[in-house]
Amino acid sequence: MTQPPQHPDPQSPAQPQQGLDLSAVRTQRGAAAPTTGDGAGGALPDNAVEVPALVFDVTEETFNDVVQLSADVPVVIDLWADWCGPCKQLSPVLDRVVADLGGRVVLAKVDVDANPRIQQMFQVQSIPTVVAIVQGQPVPLFQGAQPEPQVRQVFDQLLQAAAQAGMTKIAVPRGQEMPEPEPAHPEALAALEAGDLDTAAEVYRKALAEAPADEDAKVGLARVGLLQRTRDLDPQAVREAAAADPRSVPAALDCADLDLAGGHVDDAFSRLLTVLTTSAGEEKETVRVRLLELFEVVGGTDPRVVKARARLMRSLF
Repeated sequence: MTQPPQHPDPQSPAQPQQGLDLSAVRTQRGAAAPTTGDGAGGALPDNAVEVPALVFDVTEETFNDVVQLSADVPVVIDLWADWCGPCKQLSPVLDRVVADLGGRVVLAKVDVDANPRIQQMFQVQSIPTVVAIVQGQPVPLFQGAQPEPQVRQVFDQLLQAAAQAGMTKIAVPRGQEMPEPEPAHPEALAALEAGDLDTAAEVYRKALAEAPADEDAKVGLARVGLLQRTRDLDPQAVREAAAADPRSVPAALDCADLDLAGGHVDDAFSRLLTVLTTSAGEEKETVRVRLLELFEVVGGTDPRVVKARARLMRSLF
């Protein structure tokens, strides 16, 4: 950011192995079961949070509500004034970017003339100034009117930081039903259904090159990678090799992939965390990277991932 959180055998590619639900690649936002919201819109998924609007005004009296909201979704603060020409240039850019992100971030506008205490709190020396609040903590973004591509890049980096902090909720305006999500990256899904893993992987790579914070593409690429690695493995031979040499990194990697593909998540993580302690140099880095890839497959907020990630950190430091 500029200036400133039983092991089943693999099946053929056209029929993914048991335990790996590729349907989850379709969208992260549509995975949660619906619950009843308070607004007129009715049922909202568990991963949704109700907001007055995606873009709204905030005052000194309502600022605490914004801080509380930042525990669920990143809140961008636009500090502006009516007399400020650059503020008027930047405002429609911010509105468009927030609208395009579809509730992954909200925009709170603060008139600094009417709300001087908020200006003082952020130590704003000039306007427009744009900051964010993520889980109650201020994150400086930029000052002055910026071109739209640069604004989008800053928001993309903000969303990456929020994803790393485990923030996965979507803001839904009050009175509006959360729409049925469209399948993410339909070209990749079509390739998967045809058993063309290489094409699916390429679609996800291109999507990530254009939008590095695209969580659907990250998960999709990680899961396709798992399918690619396991499609030609001989499960019996892999497990015999791992049993014969528990310190072998290549055998551990293959066996962990088979474990995860078969739904044995804890076994996969434990195997790699164990071999991590007996490896060094490039082999240790290879195990670390594979663990991070498998974390993506399962999902960063899964309790098994949270536990394994903590063990990984302790192993590295």
